[in-house]
Amino acid sequence: MAEEILKYMSVYFISMIKFIGGPMAGISLKLSYMETVLFTVAGMMTSVIVFSFIGRAASRWYSNYRREKKKPVFGSKSRRIVRIWSSFGVIGVAFLTPLLLTPVFGTIVAAVFGVPRRSIILHMLWSAVLWSFLLTYMVFEFQEVALQYF
Repeated sequence: MAEEILKYMSVYFISMIKFIGGPMAGISLKLSYMETVLFTVAGMMTSVIVFSFIGRAASRWYSNYRREKKKPVFGSKSRRIVRIWSSFGVIGVAFLTPLLLTPVFGTIVAAVFGVPRRSIILHMLWSAVLWSFLLTYMVFEFQEVALQYF
């Protein structure tokens, strides 16, 4: 029983930090497809909820930190994020968060641009569910293909 809980918690905690890690951990720990999907979504949504509350404060801290270190305000990464935001808004950021951004960073970006907390949670939820089903399916399918050649 404790071993099963540790497996679930591994997928959950990895998904809080890096979304694609959830499906990969789920397959390596021999969890079922639905278990992997559910714990991957739960992990991302935990990060989203936590960082939707502290996102603006974290952004202010980071801005002050960069100013104190005399680092440039805009780098190539921040310019890319502003471009995504101006083109697609919160829907684009939510869509790309599991793939390109981390759940933490994607949530902070949405919070910095002034998106209401409820909207952040809603958009990140559909994105997490969509990408969790899709990425977990891909990881499970490619595992079957890889096993055929080894």
